[in-house]
Amino acid sequence: MMCTVCGGPMKTRRENYRYDASGLPYITLKGVEVNRCPKCGETEVAIPAVEQLHRAIAGALIRKRARLAPAEIKFLRKSLGWSGADFAKRMGTTPETVSRWEHGTPMGAAADRLLRLMVATESPVADYAVDVLAQVAADDRKPRPVHLGLSRDPRAGWRYQPDAALVPA
Repeated sequence: MMCTVCGGPMKTRRENYRYDASGLPYITLKGVEVNRCPKCGETEVAIPAVEQLHRAIAGALIRKRARLAPAEIKFLRKSLGWSGADFAKRMGTTPETVSRWEHGTPMGAAADRLLRLMVATESPVADYAVDVLAQVAADDRKPRPVHLGLSRDPRAGWRYQPDAALVPA
């Protein structure tokens, strides 16, 4: 392999690599392929299966016992593919609050648990729009139960039937 900076030959070896590109300064990848140019010092790292790596990092973060740190909150939000505004809607808060969480203001215990739960489930229900979550958060009427219509498909199991869900109990 040739250096993209100076054109000299690069030397490849497996080593531990501090993965700062994650936004988390304490992630070390063990035994990854690192290419270094002895002539100019350029470094290239081959990180296979980055999406799987990020899921593994997210899984480790949601299992830690202490509250999430600001960089961890930002990493988890990004790992879900959400903008700050989308994340705020899902959390029932403002984009300004999300920014404060990601820059040093501690996240409350309930919000911390909610974020971990969202990451653990990996993706929100596909047909449950962010706007619906915002409406639920803003609705201050007395909660009332609804009948839920479900049907069973022998191959897929029980399925929710949206057209039967809004009949009051």
